[in-house]
Amino acid sequence: MTVVREGTYGDKVAAIEPGGLEFIPLAERHGKPSGLLWTWMSPNLEFATIFLGVLAVAAFKLSFWQAVLACAVGSGLGAITHGILSAQGPASGVPQMVLGRLPFGYWGNILPAAFNSVAAGIGWFAVNSVSAALALNTLTGLPAWLCLAIAVAAMVTLGFFGHNLVQAFERFAFPVLAVILLVTSVLIVSQADLGHAGEGGGTGGFLLAIGASFGYAAGWNPYAADYTRYLPPGSSRRAVGLSAGLGVFLSCVILQAVGAASVTIGGGDPLGQPTTAFTQHLPGPVAGLTLLAIALGAVAANALNVYSGAMSLLALGVRLPLHLRRAIMALACGAIGFTVALSGLADAGHSTRRSSWSSPTGSARGWAWC
Repeated sequence: MTVVREGTYGDKVAAIEPGGLEFIPLAERHGKPSGLLWTWMSPNLEFATIFLGVLAVAAFKLSFWQAVLACAVGSGLGAITHGILSAQGPASGVPQMVLGRLPFGYWGNILPAAFNSVAAGIGWFAVNSVSAALALNTLTGLPAWLCLAIAVAAMVTLGFFGHNLVQAFERFAFPVLAVILLVTSVLIVSQADLGHAGEGGGTGGFLLAIGASFGYAAGWNPYAADYTRYLPPGSSRRAVGLSAGLGVFLSCVILQAVGAASVTIGGGDPLGQPTTAFTQHLPGPVAGLTLLAIALGAVAANALNVYSGAMSLLALGVRLPLHLRRAIMALACGAIGFTVALSGLADAGHSTRRSSWSSPTGSARGWAWC
C-alpha cells in the first residue's frame, strides 16, 4: 500500500516540510529538471572536492594530466549512476532509500540505510563541518569551536526546514560560489606547472585516483531521488538524469583539476593544514573570499547530508510523530555530526588556537576585518 504524505507544502520556502518517506501527492509537485544543475553543482563547489585533486598528485604521485584524466573517469562513472537514479524520482515520488526496498526488500534495505546514515549523514557531515570551521577560523581568527557551531547551525537549519529551502539555498549559493572559485581557479592555474610529470604513481596511483573520484561522486547516489521526487511525474527522464549527472560531473572535475594544479606550484605541505596550503598562493582579498567560499560550499554540501541523512534514519524504521518525523531526524543528524566534528577539530589541534596565514599581498585576516 502506498502511503501518501499528508499536509500542505507546495513550493513554500519558509515552511517546515511535513512528513518523511511518504509518496509526494501530485498536487504538491513543482520545479523543473534544469534546477538540478544548481542542486548538484553547489554542494560540490567545496574544499573536499578540491582535496581529491590534491591527493591525486601529492599522495598518489600522478602527473597533472594523469590526475585530471583519473578524476574525469571516476567522476564520470559516478555521475552516470547518479543521473540514472535521479531519473526515478518524478515517477516514484519517494526518496532514494525507499526505492532501495525494491531490490533489497524492507528488511534487507536496513543495512544500506544504516550505512548511509553513518557514512554520509554523520561521517561526511563531520568532514565538511570541520572544513567550514577551519576556513572560518583562518579567515576571522574566531575560536574554531565557535566557527564550527556557526557553520553547523546554518547546515541544520536548512535540513530542518526541508526540501524547498535546501533547493533554494543551492540555487542562490551557486553564483556566489561559481564567481569566487572561478577567479581562484584562474589564479591557481596561471601559476601551476601543467607539465608536472609526477613521481611515478603508475597504474596503482591512477586506479586509486579513479576510485577516490568515483567514490566521491557516487557518494551522492543514495540521495538522488530525494531531490527529484517533487518534480511532476511527466518530467523528462532524460532531462532529469542529464541535469543531475552534469551537475555532479562538471563541478567535481573542474575543482579536482584545480586541486591537482595547486600542488604543482610548490611551497608548503599540501597534505598539512589543507585550506592554508591551498590559499597561500592567492592575493589577500582573493584568499579571504576563497576561504569564505570554502565555508559556504561546506554548508551547501551538508544541507544535503542533513536532509538525506534524516531520510536514511527514517528508512531504518524509526517511529516518530508523523508530521515532523523528518525534521526531528534532521536535528538528530546535526547533533551527532556536530559531536563527531568537534572531536575531529580537537584532534587537529584547532579548537583552542587562532590560525594565521599570509599571502604575497599581506595578512588576509587583517583584510577580513577591514
